[in-house]
Amino acid sequence: MAKSTKAPVKSNECCARPCAKIPCSDNGLVYGLGFIGAAIYYVQTATGFWNGVLGILKALVWPAMLVYKLIGL
Repeated sequence: MAKSTKAPVKSNECCARPCAKIPCSDNGLVYGLGFIGAAIYYVQTATGFWNGVLGILKALVWPAMLVYKLIGL
């Protein structure tokens, strides 16, 4: 049986190589687009300045409100 000439790879070396394919998540992009869409919707439907400010705050937490509504069904 022939011996391998390659040195054994340590477990932390394989991930440090630039060619290692690490899947990246696009959750930040989805949240950002959702925030922009929610902010536009809430600001357009606002009847005053403070309602627009409240709309921006609602746009920050739209995923929590969505999950709350879905669980409440």
